[in-house]
Amino acid sequence: MSNVILFIAGLGTFLIGCKLLSDNIEVLANRGLKKLFNKSSKSKIVGVGIGAATTAVVQSSSATTVLVVGFVNAGVMSLFQAATVIMGANIGTTITAQIVALKSFDVSMYAMALAAIGIFINMLGKTDKVKVLGIALAGLGLIFIGLESMSNAMEYLKSESTIIQDTLSKVSNPLVLVILGAIITAIVQSSSAVTSIVITMVGTGLVIGNGGNSVLYVVLGTNIGTCITALLSSMGATANAKRASFIHFLFNFLGSIIFTIILLLWPSFMDDVLCRMFKHSTTQIAMFHTFFNVICTIIFLPLTSVLVKISEKVIKDKKDIKKQLIKMDERMLQYPSVALGQLTKEISVMSFEAMNVLNMSIEDFLSKQEENKEKIKKINGKLELMGKEIISYLVTISSLNISLNEEKMISAFHHNLNDILRIGELADNITKYTSSVVKDGLEFSSKVIEEIGKMQNLINELYRLTNMTFNSRKLDLIDEINSIEDQIDNMRATLIADHLDRLKAGKCQPQSSGVFINLVNNLERAADHITFIAESV
Repeated sequence: MSNVILFIAGLGTFLIGCKLLSDNIEVLANRGLKKLFNKSSKSKIVGVGIGAATTAVVQSSSATTVLVVGFVNAGVMSLFQAATVIMGANIGTTITAQIVALKSFDVSMYAMALAAIGIFINMLGKTDKVKVLGIALAGLGLIFIGLESMSNAMEYLKSESTIIQDTLSKVSNPLVLVILGAIITAIVQSSSAVTSIVITMVGTGLVIGNGGNSVLYVVLGTNIGTCITALLSSMGATANAKRASFIHFLFNFLGSIIFTIILLLWPSFMDDVLCRMFKHSTTQIAMFHTFFNVICTIIFLPLTSVLVKISEKVIKDKKDIKKQLIKMDERMLQYPSVALGQLTKEISVMSFEAMNVLNMSIEDFLSKQEENKEKIKKINGKLELMGKEIISYLVTISSLNISLNEEKMISAFHHNLNDILRIGELADNITKYTSSVVKDGLEFSSKVIEEIGKMQNLINELYRLTNMTFNSRKLDLIDEINSIEDQIDNMRATLIADHLDRLKAGKCQPQSSGVFINLVNNLERAADHITFIAESV
C-alpha cells in the first residue's frame, strides 16, 4: 500500500512539475510567442517550425492547438496555415518524452537538484524575469523527482506484486492497447504526461502486453486521445475553428492507423529497429514518439490542402451564423501577450471604422448632402458595442498574471478606445452641421471648401502615420506625426481668423459663423485624438 501511495505522490509531483515548468516558461516566452504567431506566412515549413518551436517551449501540443483554434476562430490565421502549425505542434510535444528519457542517464540525479536551485533563484532574484526562471527550473527538478518516486514504487510492484504485471500482460490486443492509450490521455488531457508515465513504467522493467510492439500501440493511442482538448475547445466556435480541431484529429488518427498497420505487419519492429538503434528502453519509446510525429508530418504536409478540403466537406458553414462584432477569443487568454497583440489589431480596426465615419461626415458637409447620416449612426453604434466588448476583455486580461509592461499597455488601450469613440462622436457632430447647412441654405466660398479639403487630407495623413505607429509599437514616426498635428492646429487658427475677417468685410453670412467655427474646431479635436493614440505607444 505504501508503494502505491509513493507512486501516486510521484505522479502528483511529476504533474505539478510539468505545470510549473509550462506555466512559467509561457510567461518568459509570451513576447516571443506573440512575434511567432504574428508572422502570417503561406510557407508550410514556416508553419511547422512555428508549431514545433511554440510547443517545445510550452510543452503542450494541446495548449498550442487550442491557441491555434482561437486564432482561426478570430480570423487571423487561415485554415491552411493552422494545419501546418498543428503538425509542428505534434513534433514539439515530443520534447517532454525526451526529457523523461534522460532518466536513464546520470543527468537525472543532477536534474533533481534543480528543484532546490530554482527555489533559491526565485527567493534571491531581484527581477520578475529571474524569479519566473527560478520557478521554471524548480518545476523541471520536480519532474525528475516525481519520475524517481514513480520508478522506485514500480520497482517494488514489479518485484513484489504480480497483480500489476499480470494485469498489464493480459492486455495484449493491439486495438485494445490503442484505445486504452487514447482513453487515458483523453482523461489526463496530455499525451506528453501519459507517454512519460509509460516510459517510466518500461524503464523499471514492467512489460506491457506481450512485449515487443505492445507498448508502442499505447503511445499511438495517446496521440489520438490528445485531440480531445482541441475538439472540446472548438465547441461553440466558428466553422473554421471546428475544422482546425478536426484537422488535428485527422492528422493523429490517420497517422495512428498507418503506424498500427505497419506494427501489425512488422511484429518485430521494436527489436529490429528501435532496440538496435537505441540502447535504453526509455529512449526507444521516446524516439518512437518523435519518429511517429515527424514521419506523419512528412506524409501529410504535402497533403495540407487535401486535409483542409476534407474538413470543409465534413463541417459545413452555417448560413444563419451571426458574425461577432470583434474577433477576440477566450482561448488566447492563456497567453496574455498574444491576446494583447490581437487586441492591437482589433483596436486598429475600430480606428479605421471611426476614420471612415469621419471622412463620410466631411464629404457630406462639402457636398451639402445627408446620404450617409444614418450609416454614420449605425457604424457609431457598432463602435460602441465593440468598445464594450474590448473593455470587458481587457478587464479579464488585467486579472491574469501579467507583466508591468502589459499592465501599461492595457491602460493605454482604455485611453485609445475613448479616443476612437470620440472621433466617431465628432463625426456625428459634423452630420448635424450638415443638416443646418441644408436646412438654412448656407453657402461657403470655393476657397473655404478647398481649405477644409486640405485639412481633411492632413487628418488622413496623420491617421495613416498613427496607425503605422500603433501597429508596429515603434515611435520612429512620432516627430512627423507631431509636425502634422501642429500644421492642423495652425490651419484651424488661420481658417477661423480668415472667417472673422470675411464677416467684418460682409463677405460671409453671419448665420454660417457658428457652423463653420464648430466644424473647424471639431476637425482639430479629431486630429488631437488621433495624435493621442500615437503618443500612447
